[in-house]
Amino acid sequence: MRIVQLTPGSGEGFYCENCLRDVAAGAAMRQAGHDVMMLPMYLPLPWRRDAAGEAGIFYGGINVYLQQKFRLFRRTPRWLDRLFDSPSLLRWVARRADGMTSAAAQAETILSMLRGEQGRQAKELERLVAFLASHPPDAVILSNALLAGLARQIRRRASAPVICLLQDEDGFLDALPEPLRTEAWTVLAERAGDVDAFVAVSEYYAGVMRQRLGLGDEAVKVVYQGVEPPAWEPADAPPRPPAVGFLSRACAFKGLDLLVEAFIALKGGAFGDLTLRVAGGMTRADRPFLAALRRRIADTGHSGDVEFIEAFDQQARQEFLRGLSVLSVPERGGEAGGLYVLEALAAGVPVVQPDCCVFPELLGATGGGLLFRPNDAGSLAEALAKVLGDADLAAKLSRDGRRAVLENFTAARMAEQLAEVCRETTGKRK
Repeated sequence: MRIVQLTPGSGEGFYCENCLRDVAAGAAMRQAGHDVMMLPMYLPLPWRRDAAGEAGIFYGGINVYLQQKFRLFRRTPRWLDRLFDSPSLLRWVARRADGMTSAAAQAETILSMLRGEQGRQAKELERLVAFLASHPPDAVILSNALLAGLARQIRRRASAPVICLLQDEDGFLDALPEPLRTEAWTVLAERAGDVDAFVAVSEYYAGVMRQRLGLGDEAVKVVYQGVEPPAWEPADAPPRPPAVGFLSRACAFKGLDLLVEAFIALKGGAFGDLTLRVAGGMTRADRPFLAALRRRIADTGHSGDVEFIEAFDQQARQEFLRGLSVLSVPERGGEAGGLYVLEALAAGVPVVQPDCCVFPELLGATGGGLLFRPNDAGSLAEALAKVLGDADLAAKLSRDGRRAVLENFTAARMAEQLAEVCRETTGKRK
């Protein structure tokens, strides 16, 4: 099959599950023999500097912003737009643009994008559908539901079915200020009718979006994220001293402050030699939060036992995970997929996660970790202590989790199931 993936880049400043999922799915589908073209949107994709190819970047972030703010830029010639779509310029802007991914700051633009041909970026949509019409695919995959405004014109002009992946859109849209929040959900529910099939990353999130968008059971399939197990070989032995790890964007809604409080409590008890390692990056908007955490750690005298690791590409993540005793990302609620859980389990690292959103589902399917009461640093500390203090339990969680990933959560399996959805959807349109 000839498949086109439309994947928004988030820059290279933080661990973006959607970007990593799309890159892994595209690579695995190509390995399975499919002709897959990945078209980056907004910003270059992290760790895939070749992804744009000759087509370039669509909906370049600078052009999207200028067209949203200024009527003039909705009529500028392509040669001028191309200057603003330079990958090096977009990377430079992404590193310096404060709040570039903030839902509140981008509320009007999000709504405009959802309106598709009726939005202020209609010129960008015209360029995209013209490209697709000249390179006709068998199916088009949208990375998330915030791109649903593109589906109507893609189906009409490129005559291709549109499959839309679902992952964490609810938290993004719910962060919009009113009345834009309600309006965005209303427009998205309307535009959902232009999508041929939805694919959620978990049963939990499939249920969330069926309810939020008024979709029937058959309208949403579930395809779990996957990793390449050979790339995540476990360490030969547990680290000494023991280490708790955090792998995600370093921000409040990912619960890093909860993990810091649990770490401080453990250090004051039976785990005085414990260390904390944090990876996954941040945005500029997260800097005040992280600075406050550093002060909290310094005030308790534990700065020498906490390491903030800047690199988090795949090789860096592999090395990072091999140095952990247990991983925890104490999300405050709403997580749809939890890719970092699968990466940790593939590396033989047990996890401790909140008893909410996707985590009961993932740990029920893998047996690779323990659950704790959400938003409760004390409960988190207790669960971490169980893993850190019981070598037999830790070994069992490590063994069971890795076995489950090898069997059921591989990138190849994800690609196979996603390609099958594409085949089924294409068959229904013929």
